[in-house]
Amino acid sequence: MSDHTPASEAAKRRTFAIISHPDAGKTTLTEHLLLKGGAIHLAGEVKAKGERRRARSDWMKIEQERGISVTTAVMTFQFEGNTFNLLDTPGHEDFSEDTYRTLTAADSAVMVIDAAKGIEAQTLKLFEVCRLRDIPIVTFVNKMDREARDPMETLDEIADKLQLETTPMMWPVGMGQNFRGVADLDSDSFLPFAKLGEHGAATPLNGNTLTTLLSAEEKAKLDEDLEFVRGVCTPFDLQSYLEGHQTPVYFGSALKDFSVEQVLRALGKYAPPPKALKADKRMVEPEEDKVTGFVFKVQANMDPNHRDRVAFMRMVSGHFKRGMKLKPSGSGKVMSVHNPVLFFASDREIVDEAWPGDVMGIPNHGTLRVGDTLTEGEDLVFTGIPNFAPEILRRVRLADPLKAKHLQRALESLAEEGVTQVFKPTLGSAWFVGVVGQLQLDVLAQRIATEYGLQVSFEGGLFETARWVKAEDPAELRKFMDAHKGNMAEDRDGAPVFLAKSGWELSYTAGKFPAVQFTATKERG
Repeated sequence: MSDHTPASEAAKRRTFAIISHPDAGKTTLTEHLLLKGGAIHLAGEVKAKGERRRARSDWMKIEQERGISVTTAVMTFQFEGNTFNLLDTPGHEDFSEDTYRTLTAADSAVMVIDAAKGIEAQTLKLFEVCRLRDIPIVTFVNKMDREARDPMETLDEIADKLQLETTPMMWPVGMGQNFRGVADLDSDSFLPFAKLGEHGAATPLNGNTLTTLLSAEEKAKLDEDLEFVRGVCTPFDLQSYLEGHQTPVYFGSALKDFSVEQVLRALGKYAPPPKALKADKRMVEPEEDKVTGFVFKVQANMDPNHRDRVAFMRMVSGHFKRGMKLKPSGSGKVMSVHNPVLFFASDREIVDEAWPGDVMGIPNHGTLRVGDTLTEGEDLVFTGIPNFAPEILRRVRLADPLKAKHLQRALESLAEEGVTQVFKPTLGSAWFVGVVGQLQLDVLAQRIATEYGLQVSFEGGLFETARWVKAEDPAELRKFMDAHKGNMAEDRDGAPVFLAKSGWELSYTAGKFPAVQFTATKERG
């Protein structure tokens, strides 16, 4: 009998995401975490020249040109006996829907805050997503080696804006040019900061060596700060953290690899392993023998030489073995999974097995879609993976009208990935795309050109917003749709959608048809 069981393997898994505002240092932190786990052997690609500068988790052309993450990669690495699955989320607000779906696959998060700027708009938006799902959060205040705000001010802001109790696990001494290091409150020691990021040895806080590292003034200020922090801040409470009410706070510099290891150890020590998940018919426990999982992302054309499509599946329960037959909820047709892959960004490795908490890529030809549940035969669908009504609607104009069929294939493929939503109006031959932000349109145009060889542009003006419509009585829905043929469209699943010219038209129409429900979200799967 093997020692490996779904329960024992799940206990070693930590599946987490990093949330931050663009430029807060998420990519740098990701690189150093991967370096600690031996997943890469050269950090500093962020600083290196030319092609080496491209962060390993950003593979798409537009990401490399603009230095932002717009797709969600997953990276697996080991550290001190645990297996970490790091879900890399888009750091740009225009991709909040993709981020939301990624967070459905994460059990915890690391929130990166710029020490000088504090909580910025995008961090707030992503935090709200975590709050919706009660995801436990570890906070990393980054860039202490630059000019920063008073650390107490940052803690107050987290408590005030995020309604989250803060517990400093370390306390910084100085900032910028005068950043000396941090007091580690857990071990009662001082970690000195060296200019090149080389760690000095940890020194006891009450030892004589500390006086050689800090001036009398710095030592006095630290003593005063620590007395205040220990007197005012609530001690760390594991249960409160796991319930999403309290966040342990770490201070450091991702670029100089300072405090990164402490953050990783905190995840290993405190972050939750995979937990039971709600499906439409029952709760599914990680330790169950039968495999279940759900697709939270589909990525097409990761390898430009092959028209490939990879579905990212988060394992919820069981022990997956290569070659296993699984049934997707979308098509209901059993498929054999022969080439499952684990990822490090665009590098992939075929795996023979996977356990609860793991994220594996399943290459397929369009059979798997976001929101699909895979099982060993049981009819189950995991809930909580939504589509959101788009904030921007645009009509697609194709440079060469003879390539309309190609365009349809490209749009449907990208809609399956969650890059865009696609609507086909009842009248006319035009296609409409719906996105959350302008940058998504730029990515869409570039990907259609690069991957499908089509030149497209997007026109605004006709419709402003969209809502899914349904009714208890099918006759009521039919009556409504017949009366509004010029406003009706279908999404990629064939569900009816009402396209409105303005918010006013939407509320006026909804008021006239009380039997019809207009919804801004639609469950996928």
